[in-house]
Amino acid sequence: MTDLLVIVQLDAGSDAKVPPGTVILGLPLVRRLVLAAEKAGANRILVLAPDAGEMRRLLEGTSALVTAPHEPLPQLPSGRIVLLTGTVLFHAKWLRALFEVPIERERLYAEASLVGAIEADDPREVLLGGSHGQARPDVFAAVAKVRPVVPRTFPQEGRFVLAGSPDFRQAEEWLLRGLIKETEGFMSRHVERRISLTISRRLASTSITPNTMTLFSVGVGLLGAPFFLSFSPAYQLTGALLFLLHSILDGCDGELARLKFQESRWGGLLDFWGDNVVHVAVFMCMGIGWSLAVHAGWPLILGGAAVAGTLLSAGFVYRHTMREQAKPGPLFTSVSKGGRSWLSQMADALARRDFIYLVVLLSAAGKATWFLALAGIGAPIFFLVLLAAATTEARREGRLV
Repeated sequence: MTDLLVIVQLDAGSDAKVPPGTVILGLPLVRRLVLAAEKAGANRILVLAPDAGEMRRLLEGTSALVTAPHEPLPQLPSGRIVLLTGTVLFHAKWLRALFEVPIERERLYAEASLVGAIEADDPREVLLGGSHGQARPDVFAAVAKVRPVVPRTFPQEGRFVLAGSPDFRQAEEWLLRGLIKETEGFMSRHVERRISLTISRRLASTSITPNTMTLFSVGVGLLGAPFFLSFSPAYQLTGALLFLLHSILDGCDGELARLKFQESRWGGLLDFWGDNVVHVAVFMCMGIGWSLAVHAGWPLILGGAAVAGTLLSAGFVYRHTMREQAKPGPLFTSVSKGGRSWLSQMADALARRDFIYLVVLLSAAGKATWFLALAGIGAPIFFLVLLAAATTEARREGRLV
C-alpha cells in the first residue's frame, strides 16, 4: 500500500506572520493541520519546523514526526508526497483529493510555494534536494532542484490561506461554515445553525467536551417534556421552547467534535439515542396530559403509537445505516444508505427536525395535542416508509434487507 505523506513547512522566526502556535477555534494552527491530515487518512506526517522542541510540544499525542532543518531526515517509503505550507487550512476531503489526483511520477506539481504534490520513488532524496542528509529550509525549492516542476492550480474550495492576523476571524468563520451538513432542513440550516455555531465558537476554547454537550442538551429536552402535561398555553410554550433549545444545543456537540477532532462512535450513538429519548419523553407527556385533561384513556393510544413509531424507526436506522458504518464523518447523516429512490428522499425529508417549529406554534395556542395526533399517525407511517425505502434499495442492489 502506498504511504501518503504530508509535509508541513512552517514560517521561521519571531517575525512569522502566522506562527504555528496561533490558536484557531481552540487548537494551535499546526495541531489543527496535523489532525485534519490524520482525518484525511495520511499514513505519515512530517513537520519541518525551525523550533523542533516547541513543535513537538504543540503536536504531542499526534502521529506527526517533527524534524528541524539542521536534523537528518528519516528513511521514507515511496509514495505520494503532499507539500503544504503551514498557513493553509483545509478540510479533510480536500486533502484526500490531493492524495488521489492523477499525476506523472517524479514531477512536482506546485502552486507557487503553497501546495505541491509529487509521486516519488525515493521521498527522502527528493526532499533533501541534493543536500547531504539534512532538509532544506525551503522544501519547494529543494524539490525543484532535483525534479521537474509543473505549475498547477489546485482546487480553491476546501481550503483557506492565512496571510496574517486579520485573516484569523475569517478563517474561523470558514471552518464553522464547513460544519453545516448538506442534508439539513431549511430551518435547521438558516436558524438553528446560526445560533449553535455562535455557541460552539465560544465553547471551542473551553474544556467542555462534545459528550458533555450532548448530555446537557438531552437534559434540557427532558426538562421541557413535563410542561406538556398541562393544557395551559404558557406551560406548553415553555416546554416547546425548551424542546427547541434542546434541538439547537444538540447541534453543538457534533460541531465541537468536528472542530476539536474528537469524533467517536460512542459520541455519535449517545447523540442519536439521546435525541430519541427526548422525543419519546415529549410524546409520552403529551399523551398523559391529554388523557388527564379529557379523563379518558384513548389519548394514551396516540402517545403510545408516537412512541412506538419513534423507537421502531430509531432502531431500524441504527441497524440499517449506523451499526456497521466505518467511513469517516458524522455517524448519522441520512436514514438511508443510498438515498437514490424517491422513498429514500422522502424519508430523509421527514427525518429532519423542522417539525419542532410546528410544536412551538401549536403550543403557543395550547394545542400541542394536535401535534401528538399527527405524530401518533405519522410516526408509524414514517417507520413503514423506512421499510419500503430499504426494500426498494435492496431490490436494486440484489440483496435482502
